Amino acid sequence: MTLTRSLRVVTLNIHKGLSHFNRRMVIHELREGLRELDPDFVFLQEVQGLNQRYAMRFATCPTEPQHEFLADGQWQHAYGRNAVYDHGHHGNAVLSRFPFLSFENEDVSDHRYERRGLLHCVVAVPGWRRNLHLVCVHLSLHERGRKRQLEAISGRLEELASRGLPIIIAGDFNDWRHRATAILERRLGMTEVSVAHHGRALPTFPSMLPLLRLDRIYVRGFKIAASRVHRGRPWSMLSDHLAVSAELERP
Repeated sequence: MTLTRSLRVVTLNIHKGLSHFNRRMVIHELREGLRELDPDFVFLQEVQGLNQRYAMRFATCPTEPQHEFLADGQWQHAYGRNAVYDHGHHGNAVLSRFPFLSFENEDVSDHRYERRGLLHCVVAVPGWRRNLHLVCVHLSLHERGRKRQLEAISGRLEELASRGLPIIIAGDFNDWRHRATAILERRLGMTEVSVAHHGRALPTFPSMLPLLRLDRIYVRGFKIAASRVHRGRPWSMLSDHLAVSAELERP
């Protein structure tokens, strides 16, 4: 069995597959962009699992759920449904080049008007003795809710971290005050890839003129070889957030 030592990871809030101001369906361009990046794992937020209105509004709307359309045989997929409404539902998703051993979506909503979940996936990477834990998040717009959700993430993963298991947490943290880093560093020994590689977190929102540092990748058990925020075309046109990627190496 070939030992996999390096991984490429991407996270992006896909804005339900729509461009700025919901003008165009851009899910096809997004799929091409992800194929070009060729990541091993993709962490996605605001993924439309079902939206019956899209088919009537957009002629190019795929018939399958967005995470299945984006995976397209290139990756396996796991989806966590968070917000449910009359015409559909949306949530988080993880795409993986390697097989899922399990996945679970934990409800961490702070109140009923803002549904949030953490999607925890366990993956078998070829040649690794220990399984890799992936957690995809989209945290609350409110600081009190984010703090509770970060405590829930830490509580779920503390025992795994104490055993030295490799962990990646990625997503849209909505954390413009950048308080998540201190919590995840203290509780789980995590490192944020942009801070490690560039000395600071890089802005990702809004994608046309990024000012806020909302989208992040935190890792434990890896050397961070590279990290990048994908600015400019096509990424600035594919969502209201920018994609973040990282090259990771197992020591």
